[in-house]
Amino acid sequence: MSQQSDVRDFLTSRRARMTPEQAALPAHGGRRRVPGLRREEVALLAGMSVDYYNQLERGTLRGVSEGVLDSVARVLRLNEAERSHLFDLWRAANAAPARRRHTTTRTVRPGLQRLLDAMTEAPAGILNHRMDILAANLLGRALFSHALSGSGNLARFAFLDARARDLYLDWDGAADDSVAILRTATGSNPHDPELSALVSELSTHSEDFRTRWAAYEVRFHRTGTKRLRHPVAGVLDLSFEAVELAADPGLALLAYTAAAGSHSEDALRLLTSWAMTQELPL
Repeated sequence: MSQQSDVRDFLTSRRARMTPEQAALPAHGGRRRVPGLRREEVALLAGMSVDYYNQLERGTLRGVSEGVLDSVARVLRLNEAERSHLFDLWRAANAAPARRRHTTTRTVRPGLQRLLDAMTEAPAGILNHRMDILAANLLGRALFSHALSGSGNLARFAFLDARARDLYLDWDGAADDSVAILRTATGSNPHDPELSALVSELSTHSEDFRTRWAAYEVRFHRTGTKRLRHPVAGVLDLSFEAVELAADPGLALLAYTAAAGSHSEDALRLLTSWAMTQELPL
């Protein structure tokens, strides 16, 4: 995984999904040799030379202006997450060498742990950009006890632990989310050796991961729903919120809630009672 290859793969994949009709280009007869737009078509629409756009697709973003990136994002119709990822790649390419050093966050502040412990009705945890669970409250430790009994990394759990397919009733959706989160993380953390090692490990040992990684999907993971099947609490339909922590860059608070009066709310109460009698990891 290199910064230049990330840029190349991202722009190529986004160009391939665009059709001439979407770009309001005249349709010509005959079969096109490449899926989506041609490089020269993107260059024309973005107002730059073909040679300059070719340079971008080779992964060279150093010295490129924000205006050029805006034009490319407009032509390729990048959504908010994709546009943010492109600019993350650009910032990484133009960062001074001294700023490229990466420090690993392994612990959370005591105040964050107190906040988690005060959340008694919602499973919650603190995750870093690699999807490592760094801290959790009692319900969070109970809900993800299988993942925490291993490496504590949700992406590794999803792809390398058979129990993940029992926990996630929509395993494909959870797997897609995991890969998209890691893809997004590589843009803002291109010099993180542990992230690179995680991607390499998952690529080596999981064909499901390799296939999804090649699709180059990026997205924000801010809110949504999860359907889980816990061995003690049974099936839970939960909503989640993921909030980035401004005071702790790279960390996010992830919390799950159940609808009031629902079966899942009762199941969380059962899970709480069970967790209080267990020695749970983390």
